[in-house]
Amino acid sequence: MKTLLTTVVAGTALIAAVTSHANERLLIGSTSSSSSHYSYFVAVNQIINNQIEGISSSVAETGAAVDNLRRLGRHQIDMGLVTTNIGYHAYAGEQEFEGRPVDSRLLWVYTVAPQNAVMREDAGVTTFTELDGVRFNPGITGSATEKTTEAVMTTLGIAPDYVRGSTTDIVDSMKDGRVMGSVKSGVGNRLDGSTMDIATFTPISVLSLDDEQAQTLRDEMPDIAIVDVPEGAADGIPAYTTWAFGVAVHASPDMSEETAYEIVKAIMENPQPQVNAFSAMDGADIAQMTLEVGTVPLHAGAARYFEEQGLEIPEALQPVQ
Repeated sequence: MKTLLTTVVAGTALIAAVTSHANERLLIGSTSSSSSHYSYFVAVNQIINNQIEGISSSVAETGAAVDNLRRLGRHQIDMGLVTTNIGYHAYAGEQEFEGRPVDSRLLWVYTVAPQNAVMREDAGVTTFTELDGVRFNPGITGSATEKTTEAVMTTLGIAPDYVRGSTTDIVDSMKDGRVMGSVKSGVGNRLDGSTMDIATFTPISVLSLDDEQAQTLRDEMPDIAIVDVPEGAADGIPAYTTWAFGVAVHASPDMSEETAYEIVKAIMENPQPQVNAFSAMDGADIAQMTLEVGTVPLHAGAARYFEEQGLEIPEALQPVQ
């Protein structure tokens, strides 16, 4: 009788667990519906719904990285868009999350935005150190690029003469020589459209961090990544080293290991819908990007998938309890 009761209880628990998994519903925080990144999350949503049994998801339009992290902290979403620099600030309780840390786990990084320091060639500036006192735009006003560039320059002990403005302002100012250089996010390993617009009017170059500067940033600014951009970011542009941040998908630490594993597996093994929705991903190695520019620990389920592929997980990304 005791054996029969034990069997019934165990069977009931198993049925409950299977039913729970079969009915699992996830809400994904994205960004504004006018953004190309929103289209990417629609594709992610379709992959989850089409490829994973027992899990369904839907996409919510949100205010992007900071908003998504706060929603994760309030258990209002299960996963969402987070830039790697903001994700680190939230995890560490720094800057805009000072005294209010948000715990989240990295699932994957889907694109990397190298921060390109573009100069007019006639400025005569060939190294970052030579930017001292040069009229230079750190990024469009209010952007993550602007904030990060200023932090990088301070860390490296460089003091440009900053000029503020919108993208249109700075493009016009670089064309007519009122501003000698500007930092703009790249599109994968290519220079962005506004930089190419400038290049039609005046020859340009892209500054490269030297080895010492790159190591200083690795040591003192763990919220950013250091990346090597290969030759060909534009015609005539040689390979260079710069700082970058990624656009990632973070999850609540409450997400089960199995759910995170199944989601990451589905994403890694179904790249084409993602490329169709977000062309900058064409040819990208999502796993490599994740391990190179992630800034917070991986979810245990994501780590399990990457380890199964024979990939080495950096110490900073090792899962934590």
